[in-house]
Amino acid sequence: MHPISILFLGLAMSTDAFAAAVGKGAAMADPRWRDALRTGLVFGVVEAITPLVGWALGSFAERYIENWDHWIAFGLLCGLGLHMIWKAVRHADTAAGPPRTGLWAIALAGLATSIDAMAVGVGLAFIDVNILLVALVIGLCTFAMVSAGVMAGRALGALIGRRAEIAGGVILIVVGAVIVYEHIFAG
Repeated sequence: MHPISILFLGLAMSTDAFAAAVGKGAAMADPRWRDALRTGLVFGVVEAITPLVGWALGSFAERYIENWDHWIAFGLLCGLGLHMIWKAVRHADTAAGPPRTGLWAIALAGLATSIDAMAVGVGLAFIDVNILLVALVIGLCTFAMVSAGVMAGRALGALIGRRAEIAGGVILIVVGAVIVYEHIFAG
């Protein structure tokens, strides 16, 4: 695989994580760069591991992952999005605002947005590619995009206040719907 192709693959795999990070940043009370980098690191590590897992599964799991990856991602993203909306509505009467996002919630969101990378890993098992390099590039692109996305979400959150968490939930649901749409109508 050409290095430019690997870079584009890394950027493409990180776009849904970026959208989810904007939503997470908007939902966080007051994210700092430390929070953004932590979130980026978790998403980046998860996004780097999933193509390795997909590559290892190879042809055995290809038909299962390829047929269901979009539905799994959709279910996880919708569940997270609905939970964010529920928290925003539930906490609408409190002055403290929504709680900070926990590590497990971040990891689950990272997993939800990286299932497509696992399917890509399965496909890469059948071509001559350095999977460790590809996984590293995907992870680094995701780290950078998610860290920037959280801080972009912070600005959005400051502009629209408590409605930011609802917007973040809607963004996660839309990302899930787009994943399903692309898989159903691709090709």
